[in-house]
Parts: sequence; C-alpha cells; structure tokens
Amino acid sequence: MVKVYNSSLETNQLKVVEKIEKGCWINMVNPTDQEIKEVCKKTKIAEDFIRYSLDYEEKARIDNEEDDGTILFIVDVPIIEREKDTEIFTTMPLGMIVVRDDFFITVSLKRNIIIDNFERKRIKAFSTYKKSRFLFQIMLTNATHYLTYLKQINKETEIAESILKSSMKNRELLKLLNLEKSLVYFTTSLKSNELVMEKTLRGKILKLYEEDEDILEDAIVENKQAIEMSQIYSNILNGTMDAYASIISNNLNGVMKFLTSITIILAIPTLIASLWGMNVPVPLQNHPYGFIILSLVCIVVTIVAILMLKRRDLLD
Repeated sequence: MVKVYNSSLETNQLKVVEKIEKGCWINMVNPTDQEIKEVCKKTKIAEDFIRYSLDYEEKARIDNEEDDGTILFIVDVPIIEREKDTEIFTTMPLGMIVVRDDFFITVSLKRNIIIDNFERKRIKAFSTYKKSRFLFQIMLTNATHYLTYLKQINKETEIAESILKSSMKNRELLKLLNLEKSLVYFTTSLKSNELVMEKTLRGKILKLYEEDEDILEDAIVENKQAIEMSQIYSNILNGTMDAYASIISNNLNGVMKFLTSITIILAIPTLIASLWGMNVPVPLQNHPYGFIILSLVCIVVTIVAILMLKRRDLLD
C-alpha cells in the first residue's frame, strides 16, 4: 500500500494527493514489487533503499548515497502482535528515506502507531516539506511510545504476579516469559536507535537546524530513559522468574515429601495384613477376636507412624 501526503504551504494542513510531487511524504506499508518499482522510478532512488526496510531482521542504521544525496535511516519501532488470545510486544524496522530536498519516504512491513499518529494529524507543527524536523519528530514519537509500552508491560507483569500469588498457573508463567522476551527485544532495539540518533546529532549525515536539533536531543533523552526503564523492568522480571522457579521447585518437593509419607503410612497395615494372611501358623489365628486385635494393632502402629512423621515435618 502506498499513500502520498503533502502539507499546504499556506495552511500547513496535511492532505492526501494523487501524484508524487516535490515536498511530499510517501508512506509505504508492505508494498508490492510493482509499487516499489513505480516509486523508485518517480523519485530516482535505488530499490535496495526500500527493500532494506522490509527485511524483518534489519537492524537500526544509517545508509547514504553520496552521489545523489539520498539518506536512509532505519530505526526499530515497537508493535504489538497477537497470537491467539495473547499479546506479544516486539519490534520491527521502520525505514525513513530523505530523497535529496525533494521527497520523504517511510517504509514498513506493517501499520504501526508511530506513522498512524502523523497520518491522523496528532503531531503538532508537522510539515512534509520540513524533512529534518519530520525525521526527528518520528524519532521522538517512537521513543515516547517505547515508554508507553514499557509502562504497559510493567502493569501486565504486576497483574500476572498477583494471580501467581494465589495459584501457580502455566498460562501466567508463560505470560511472564513472553514479557521477559519483549523487554530483551526492546532493550536491544532502543540501544540501536540510540546509536542512529547520536550519529545524526553530530551533523555529518544531515543538516541540522537549531530548533530541529532540540527535537532530536529530546528524542535522545526519551530514548535513554526508555533504555533505563527496560533494563530495570528486565532485572525485576528476571528476579521474579527466578523466585517463582524456586517456589515451584519447593512446592514440588513438598508434594513429593507428603506423598512419600502417605505411602509409608499405607504400607504399615498392608504389611501386617500380608504377614497374617500367609498360609502358615501365625499368632491369634484361632482367637475369636483375632481380626479385631490385629485391626487395633494396625491402627495403633499407623498412629505412631503418623506422629513420628509429623514430628519430623514430613506431613505438612
């Protein structure tokens, strides 16, 4: 899917346009080969610049074509994927291509909340023809949404922990495991994004204006805060998972100890009954109350065994 937007020079209002013209923003979401070729032909850029951004494993980086002034920025953006009834926080690459002073192109595999905010006009002071500012506003919005998702991860962790306190459920443990993986993805992506932003801040890749530089610095600060939060939450979650692993192991040992004690208790009357059930002469075999006496003996010995096991904390 390809959409072309342009901001009015008089009103600065964002509008959808039919043709690719100078100063426009071209947003590409999982484009077809035909769409890629058409956009590259009209903007006069290499197809690789678009295809790099469609590689799910592509890392955040900067690539520039010195001959024609085209610069590719790739950053990782947070997304939420669904597997059945489970939400999984992960990241995917977002490509931003500054084509000389003519066009600005964004490329992604899926729709994401970062670009949606710009399409729905939720970002103030946003213009398609101010390409440096547009780029830095995307980076700032991206870092802000990382913080939002991290807070959401923390809340879901607290909910899962409260459920696990009352009962150990595999579903909640798997949820904690998925959240732990999400934090690893976030931390890795945030660190890669930080390198891209700091490299851009040096001013050797893209011309920086004073007011635009402030936006980039804000984005770096937000990104650093997100890194710290993700590392803190990851450490807490790692400790929580280790604690619950110890609790589960301890509970299992308790169950095995209890079952072993029950087996010992049940074995006592079984042993006595087996001995007196042999086809050999045994005491009380002709006694009229032999069965009652043996039953009482079994009960007494069993009670003694229970008390002994109880004293050794084997029946808790």
